[in-house]
Amino acid sequence: MNNRKIPKYMQLKQELLSWLQSGKLQPGAQFPSENEISEQFGLSRQTVRQTFGELEKDGWLERIQGKGTFARNPQRREGEQVKTIGIITTYISDYIFPHIVRGAEAELRSRGYRLLLSSTDNTKEKEMEALQLMTSQPLSGLIIEPTRSAEGNPNLRYFLDLQEKGIPYLMINEKYRELECPCLKVDDESGGYKAARYLLDAGHRYIAGFFKTDDLQGVGRLKGFLAAHKEQGISVASNRVVTYTTEQKQELPYREAVKLLKAMNSPEGERPTAFVCYNDELALLLMEAAAECGLRVPEDLSLIGFDDSSLAAASGTKLTTLTHPKTEMGIAAARQLIGMIEQGALFEDTVYEPELIERDSVVRRS
Repeated sequence: MNNRKIPKYMQLKQELLSWLQSGKLQPGAQFPSENEISEQFGLSRQTVRQTFGELEKDGWLERIQGKGTFARNPQRREGEQVKTIGIITTYISDYIFPHIVRGAEAELRSRGYRLLLSSTDNTKEKEMEALQLMTSQPLSGLIIEPTRSAEGNPNLRYFLDLQEKGIPYLMINEKYRELECPCLKVDDESGGYKAARYLLDAGHRYIAGFFKTDDLQGVGRLKGFLAAHKEQGISVASNRVVTYTTEQKQELPYREAVKLLKAMNSPEGERPTAFVCYNDELALLLMEAAAECGLRVPEDLSLIGFDDSSLAAASGTKLTTLTHPKTEMGIAAARQLIGMIEQGALFEDTVYEPELIERDSVVRRS
């Protein structure tokens, strides 16, 4: 309940939904009052009332005049077929994910679908729990962002259960390679290539790349980074490619960046003059590493991020970055899934071409 990017009523909605979906509150049980929820979560009555209204509209609550508010099971409304779509992402409240979720939710609501939302915190165990939760619901379809897609799919059985039950699903950002389902994703290899090529064309010859490689997005961006160098006949020293996992993202890239940038006693050519970063979040972290080393961005060090997130324009030095469709992807994923549900439509993968957004974090070298 402490995130500032997702509206408070939506954060509360997901918390209360978890009570209902986990069985903490059974259908027919009286729901805590607005006052009680307000006090428990430190939220205004208006926010709680808005959340209750959303849950009532979705069929999870029923208000009975003079008696109170009661939990209900929205599976059936006078024989009406359930229209519920689940979304599982690695994160709900962080970075670019709120934009994806809001885009999907807006489209789903406009088509009369309820939304169940869950996150895996980028762990396989929580992905399993989220899939168990979703498949225990009367689900019409599912949008999934795979967790650590480069590390295989230990939860294959749950995806096979979806197929056996005839529940359509698609994936966003990447997909598990053994599964035959539509995927909406960015061409990450092209993005990594464009970032490195832009710096090479700007005269940089000592470029370091930082890539999170427990997901296939990072693997693709690294592949493009290396391809751009190979095309120009420029070798990449092993110490100028830094790979890391989710658990290491706060410390290892920062530590390795400082190590590279503090090679001040070596000739200028031995110290990188530019970084290609896995995403904008990392680029801002490495700006701090540059500052620790007494270096300025972009005068001493150029940086390129990825995703064109709100962070890119919010930093002191506006970040050159590559685009990610975010809201557009969420809307398109919802539309495709509804087409799969209602018309049995078949879709090929949708691949978005990232475009480089030039801002202030790169300078040309003579």
